Amino acid sequence: MSDTPVRPGRPSVRKLPQLPSAVRGLAPASALRLSRPSDTWFKPALSVVVASAVPHLTLLAVDRLDLIVYTMAGSLCALYGHGLPYARRARAVAGVVLGMAAGLAVSLVTASLTGSTAVLIAVGALLVAVQKVLCDATRIGPPGHVIFTFVSSAALFAPQRLGQIPGHLALTLGAGAFAWLVALAPALIRREGPERRAVARALEAAAVCAADPGPRNRDAADPGPRHRHAAAAAVHAAWQCLLASGRPTPVRRSLERLVVHAEAAFVAPGPGTGAADPERLRAWAALTRGRGPVPTPPPAPGTTDELYGIDAERAVLRAREGRRAARRALLRRLGPGSPLLPVAVRTLIGCALAGYLCAALGVGRPYWAIVTAASLYQANITLSWNRTLQRTLGNLLGVLVFAAVLPVSRISPLALVCCCLFFGFAAEALITRNYWLGSVAVTPMALLVLEFSGAHPAGELIGDRVLDTVLGAATGFLAAALVTNRRATGRVEQALDATDRARAAAERTVADPAAAPTERDRTRRALAASLVELREAGDTAAGEWWQRALPEQRLLAAERAGHRTLAATAPRRGPAAHAPSIGAE
Repeated sequence: MSDTPVRPGRPSVRKLPQLPSAVRGLAPASALRLSRPSDTWFKPALSVVVASAVPHLTLLAVDRLDLIVYTMAGSLCALYGHGLPYARRARAVAGVVLGMAAGLAVSLVTASLTGSTAVLIAVGALLVAVQKVLCDATRIGPPGHVIFTFVSSAALFAPQRLGQIPGHLALTLGAGAFAWLVALAPALIRREGPERRAVARALEAAAVCAADPGPRNRDAADPGPRHRHAAAAAVHAAWQCLLASGRPTPVRRSLERLVVHAEAAFVAPGPGTGAADPERLRAWAALTRGRGPVPTPPPAPGTTDELYGIDAERAVLRAREGRRAARRALLRRLGPGSPLLPVAVRTLIGCALAGYLCAALGVGRPYWAIVTAASLYQANITLSWNRTLQRTLGNLLGVLVFAAVLPVSRISPLALVCCCLFFGFAAEALITRNYWLGSVAVTPMALLVLEFSGAHPAGELIGDRVLDTVLGAATGFLAAALVTNRRATGRVEQALDATDRARAAAERTVADPAAAPTERDRTRRALAASLVELREAGDTAAGEWWQRALPEQRLLAAERAGHRTLAATAPRRGPAAHAPSIGAE
């Protein structure tokens, strides 16, 4: 790398090799392939079992298992927020509980005022679209809108009287409050657990990037960008987790230092760049993920301890103006030009068509078709196709599991409760390996819930579920194919402009000797965040059909220039550091 100075400006757009997108093409084998389970799969699995067991067993003791559908609505809120630090998790799960109660209230009131199937399906489809947009805009994370849809759609078709609604909502809020306590209970044992896991992921991703950085020749075939994008996303997620984690502690200070080392490893990988050794990064990751003390790394090259702190940025985010900026960002994601709106239209049309088609065929539970269609809609149509395959296969296998376990569940009410708890745990344990595998457990659990209000003919339940699955999947994907999302390219162009601005700001700040260290760090993190957003926008647009051509050459040039800027500015944290050139790679 040369020692020429950092120069701001737009990246040159020239012929560049095309990077393979993660979402192009319709590949059934890839969609059904099993992956490694999540490193935290047991947390939502155990949380939902504990949050459900207490209300279930309480209702069993008072012989009111028919009310489980209302307590389950609150108990399922324990599935959310497990990747968030506890300070933010408290607010997020509380919002989920209130949102769950609001959707349930709309459904119960509608069910009590009308028995028209057409009206119920219309309200259900509209609710699903609103829930989908809100979950995507707030980025609440898995399981997203599907749990809200399952609860509100089922409640629409349950017999209800206005006088019963306050009591039923009280059960939901009570179970939701208990789920909130369950979600936050681990903070009593390991206060910085989410931050430690986020930093460990960043270290592991940086180790992969440091071990395989790709060729230094910019014209050569380069497998490195795949690793750099993954490392950038993991480091960005770690910083966001630390920013939202609350007041600084000695453990969080050590975690900040580790993220600095992870960042240095991925922005300037390869020999001679000062990057950390991959094996050392992996060792730090293992210690960070464990229950022992967080490792204390040596100062990164060219840094001082004062530069590790992110207190100033944390204070800005918590200030009134910072909160206002966050609200404005949320409103922009919900605004008239939002790329989420076409997905909301897909959801509305697909769920309505699925419900009306099933009702026309005489199916007694059209909400199953609505839930099936709602579960398909992902960031783009390619991912929606993959989810269609996964949902269909998982549901069809799930009804076979239900047929096998139904006799066991009918031994006694306690056996029925235990079966539901088992499948709730199994669903969360398996779904991170692949969605279809989790659906194999979700389907019998959803069918067994009906048994709490009385036994139903097994053949009728199985037949309806199979028909609803096939019709819901077919109509849902048809709506996804017909309702195009031409705004996806516009999102890429906006992300490109944002990346150019962030890169120019980072270059100006690092070239200014009078700039405060906190400002340099802030602009670098802003650039890294813009690159993560750009890659996400590009992958989303690459999986959409029938849209404007993507500015692929500009996207690739902006990504390379952005990563070169990160590499060039990383060593300039200290006065004695020498920055590599923006023009070199």
